[in-house]
Amino acid sequence: MPTLKVYLKPGCPWCVDAVAYLEREGFSYEGIDVIADRTQYAEMQRLSGQSCAPTLTYGELILPDFDVDEMKAFFEDHGITP
Repeated sequence: MPTLKVYLKPGCPWCVDAVAYLEREGFSYEGIDVIADRTQYAEMQRLSGQSCAPTLTYGELILPDFDVDEMKAFFEDHGITP
């Protein structure tokens, strides 16, 4: 099973909302602070083609620059559950 990775920027309101939703719904995920780790910031840019957070990956699937409603739709479309 792939790991759900979420690339985050501290203080970003969309990132805070995404993490709150994931935790509330019981998702297991790896949170990656792209400000603290510039290598991970570069990885996020390479994967998504942009510099906005939050960005998530699940195996080969990528959802860049999203809000909670877009994340919910992404999970539903791809059958991703907690």
